[in-house]
Formats: sequence, structure tokens, C-alpha cells
Amino acid sequence: MKNFIIYLFLVCPVFFYAQVKDAEEDTSEYEYMFIEGDSVPQTIVSLNPVYILANMKFASKEDRIRYLILRRKTLKVYPYAKLASERLDSLNARLESMKKASDKRKYTKIIQKYIEGEFSDELKKLSRTEGQILVKLIHRQTGKTTFGLVKELRSGWRAFWYNSTANMFDISLKKPFDPKNVYEDYLIEDILQRSFKSGLLVRQRAAEEYNFYDLTDIWIDKQKNK
Repeated sequence: MKNFIIYLFLVCPVFFYAQVKDAEEDTSEYEYMFIEGDSVPQTIVSLNPVYILANMKFASKEDRIRYLILRRKTLKVYPYAKLASERLDSLNARLESMKKASDKRKYTKIIQKYIEGEFSDELKKLSRTEGQILVKLIHRQTGKTTFGLVKELRSGWRAFWYNSTANMFDISLKKPFDPKNVYEDYLIEDILQRSFKSGLLVRQRAAEEYNFYDLTDIWIDKQKNK
């Protein structure tokens, strides 16, 4: 379990304002914003949606307890999924700048040693269910299953091997995050949105952004049609 979770991480605004006025063509004043890391000035900034969320209602005491347990585990592993996405972006950006395969292999090994030294003690404490939630959240943040990431950055055989090892702990590296069809994933999304809103978690843009109200409508309709 320890080696499996550690391997996940191996693959894995500041604004400046200026006003410009062109007296010959346009007498209107525009406020241009330069977003850090972007050289193109913008007149508008896209913000993350802020949801007004009603209090959760549970059919039974057992359902409430299960939600609270899921909440605790989601809050625990989300920072690792967020970090895995950041590491993957950094790794891909650095590898793209390298031409020699030997340099790429050497850099990947450096990252491997760094991740193992930094997170080994924490990741080995994850339970089976926490590990599966982490796999789902890595898919949410990167858009790729953990199996796909391993296969892409390593070999197909290595991906098969790690998936088989994970299955020994009832964990599938191929399992995606699917809040439209899996109720537990919808609850995880609910937990994340509430935690972003309250400041418990720092929001990171997901690979696929879901409209939480649409998800809620989907599950209300499914419950009505049971």
C-alpha cells in the first residue's frame, strides 16, 4: 500500500493595473489587467463560481455518519491530490524542455527521491478507503486516471503491475471521478465545494469543472425515480 500510494506522486493573482487611452480612435478608458505568468493584457478576469449551498439533509443517522466519515477522509487526502497535480504540471513542463532521454530519466529519478523523502511517512498512514478517494481526486485534478498516468510516464507493464498490486487492497487505479453517476463521488464534490467556500481547503482548478447545481438536480431526479 505504501509503495502504491507513493507512486501516485511520481507521475504525479497577482494583478497589475494600467489604464490605456487612445485619443485618436477611442475616448473611452479601459482598465487592463496583467495576470501573473501571462503577457497578454485582459479587460476581464474569469472567477471561480461561488455556490450558495443549503444544509445537508440525511435520510437516517447512519447516512449522516457515513457522510461525516467521507468528509474527514476527503479533507485528509485532497491536499495530496492537489500537490500531485502541481507536481505533474511541473514535471511535464520540465520534461518538455529536455531533449535527451537520459536527462529526462535523470530528472524523473530526482523527483522520485524528493517525493519519497517528503511524503513517505505521511502517505503510508493512508487507509484503503483513503487511498481510493485519493485515486479519484487525482483524476479530478489531472483529468487522467492514476493507471493512465503511470502508463503514460512509465510503461504499460508497470501500470498493469501497480493496478494489480492496488487491487490486492481493493483499490483500482483505473477508477475515475464520476459525480454524475456515482453517488459517493457526488458527495465528495459536495464536501469539496463546502470546504472551498468555508476556507478549509484551497481551491485548485479541476481538469473538468462541474456545475454543482446541475449535479444536485441529477441526483434529486435519480432519487425520485427510484
